[in-house]
Amino acid sequence: MPKSMKSCFRLDILVSGDSDVELLSGILALHAPCGWEEQDVSDAETRFRVHSEHAEYVLKARNAVQESMPGVICRLAELEEQDWLIAWRDYFTPVVCGRFVVLPPWLTRQRGFSDRTPIVIEPKSAFGTGHHATTALCLRVLSDLLDSGRVRPAQKFLDLGTGSGVLAIACARSGLAGLALDIDQFAVDNALENKRLNKAENFEVLNGGLERAAERAAGGRYDVILANILAGPLMEFASAIAGMLAGDGCLVLSGILGNQADKVEAAYRAEGLSGARRVYDGEWVALVWN
Repeated sequence: MPKSMKSCFRLDILVSGDSDVELLSGILALHAPCGWEEQDVSDAETRFRVHSEHAEYVLKARNAVQESMPGVICRLAELEEQDWLIAWRDYFTPVVCGRFVVLPPWLTRQRGFSDRTPIVIEPKSAFGTGHHATTALCLRVLSDLLDSGRVRPAQKFLDLGTGSGVLAIACARSGLAGLALDIDQFAVDNALENKRLNKAENFEVLNGGLERAAERAAGGRYDVILANILAGPLMEFASAIAGMLAGDGCLVLSGILGNQADKVEAAYRAEGLSGARRVYDGEWVALVWN
């Protein structure tokens, strides 16, 4: 009898209009933090696609979407893992972000990137591979801060909402040490897998939020904080995040739409920070204090 194929699961969500796209992005960022694909299928419609090896992961995302957006079409499918991995190989291309290049394991020997620091990511979703603008923004900003000397080896970093671990690995490969956190265990598992792939030993990956960061800081502060999450949580936790930043540290906030940037920046200015530098990629913006 032939060996049965391992399955993976795919959730397709179809929405129309910019407001629904923005709302769905926010819901998925909270309930599918490992990520999703996003594709315009017509002038009016956008398809979001979530993949996972775990049925409960996509079911959680579907239930959250249906609860908040009851009229939206959601389709759940079970796929053979082989087909899923082949599809990923067709989709995944190297992503160059400043001094970094993000690669899947099967492209690590590809030529043309000898002047870049490679970050090897086993893609479990599009988010966290560098393809999504919010991740690319953080990598570009981190690259610029390293080039300018504002971020240096031996500094301590905190990566909030680590996802695949790509930002923490970029820090570790640049000589920093620190902590990567995510509230989703599937994201933590993926980050640990990618940490091993990159042989990056100088950071810890934990399931949890800011309380874990405070525990690990042990009264100290972080020289570099990267938070690629959502505008709402960034504002809600502004006091805690600002309180863990070293006096001369660098703070990079991403996952923010352009029309949300003023409110997010205001929340941090209320905590005593100066005005932020803004770096744009389409509709997304990163706020940078350096």
